[in-house]
Amino acid sequence: MSTQAFAAIFDWDGVIVDSSFAHERSWDLLAAEERRTLPEGHFKKGFGRKNEYIIPNILGWADDPAEVKRLADRKEALYRDIVKASVLEPLPGVRALLEDLRRAGIPCAVGSSTHRANIDMAMDMLGIREFFSGIVTSENVKNGKPAPDVFLLAAASVGCAPGRGVVFEDALAGVEAGLAGGFPVIAVATTNTPEVLASARPTRIVHRLTEVDAALVRTLAAK
Repeated sequence: MSTQAFAAIFDWDGVIVDSSFAHERSWDLLAAEERRTLPEGHFKKGFGRKNEYIIPNILGWADDPAEVKRLADRKEALYRDIVKASVLEPLPGVRALLEDLRRAGIPCAVGSSTHRANIDMAMDMLGIREFFSGIVTSENVKNGKPAPDVFLLAAASVGCAPGRGVVFEDALAGVEAGLAGGFPVIAVATTNTPEVLASARPTRIVHRLTEVDAALVRTLAAK
């Protein structure tokens, strides 16, 4: 595929699925299991970041890499248990946009701070794996958002130069990561208000993906 091809690169949580409750609940369960305290406001502070950053820097639970990994893996296992027991649906406009992008020949990739097992599980539950040509997750990069690494690698996975790929994000750290990588960024106001998202200066702010189509992706990527 030419590096001049357009592409759409999606964050996962809060863009494709509304999983904030399951993530927040899994932190609560982990804290109870480990008999640890969760700092006030920890969930919002960590939104969009890797567990490997959250655990030592926001929660202050551990610095040893092996212990951080143990806690991170357990947290995600709890998250998957919660999701498996629920009815998971894509957010409004997701499926229609993915179908429109496929008709337009615009490849799609995932660039997420979550674990690969979470995304594999959700893709199979939702039946949308066929729409994504590339999946890049927290395990694939050393530096999480707001570093641009996950989006740069996701773009490369579908043969797209950064300036030709549009990033979809809902978290401030993710918006910052997309812009730092040279991508136009569409910020989706699912977990943050448009006013909060505006502080990160995304290229475009929408309330839902129902406001986006392939023509808009192509227009933003061509600028």
